[in-house]
Amino acid sequence: MPALENGLVLRHIQVSRDMYELEFIAPGIAQECRPGQFIHIRSALENNPLLRRPLSLYDVDKKLGSITLLYKLVGKGTNLLSRIRPKEYVDAMGPLGRGFSLLAPRKTALLVGGGVGIAPLVYLARVLQCQGCNVKVIHGVENRLELVALPRLRQIGVEFVPATIDGSAGFKGLVTDLVVKKVSPHEIDFIYCCGPEPMMAKVSGFARKNNIAAEISLEEYMACG
Repeated sequence: MPALENGLVLRHIQVSRDMYELEFIAPGIAQECRPGQFIHIRSALENNPLLRRPLSLYDVDKKLGSITLLYKLVGKGTNLLSRIRPKEYVDAMGPLGRGFSLLAPRKTALLVGGGVGIAPLVYLARVLQCQGCNVKVIHGVENRLELVALPRLRQIGVEFVPATIDGSAGFKGLVTDLVVKKVSPHEIDFIYCCGPEPMMAKVSGFARKNNIAAEISLEEYMACG
């Protein structure tokens, strides 16, 4: 059941031109979090309920009781959120949403993220890896500076392949082209995907064509703004 907590901000850093990582303590919420769920959040100093933003779980540390969110600056809500400093508080409600189904151990999962759509896939990668799954993550962005999840995915220890439009890292081109040209369908048991709708539609089509089970996380629940 969703809980309300005032979470103490541990860390809030800018990780790219318009993206931020926010980590805060909310042990009651953290214990109930599942990959693919999201949190409604706002500054504890902000009284306008309309400025509460739904943001995907980027990572969760249940031992510490901390939740990390990744978000992009696109509107008033996220601009206000970006002003929060460590040792201040956020008003958090969650977890919300159904979350992803979790693959059985020893199965192989392909996680495909576009832009800030990588956010819910990072915590998913951590949980699947801990459960003994083989995990491969593909992330499509404009350039290498937007590969903000790379350090965290390296720490988790999963295979990671980037796709950049400008060719500054990994595969040059769209992430969907990388999936079609480089992924061997017979090696994949399940596909998880999150990002822009056209990208998700193409990945979903690839999964159907090759009879691979898939789950899509709608971008509205990532709340980029």
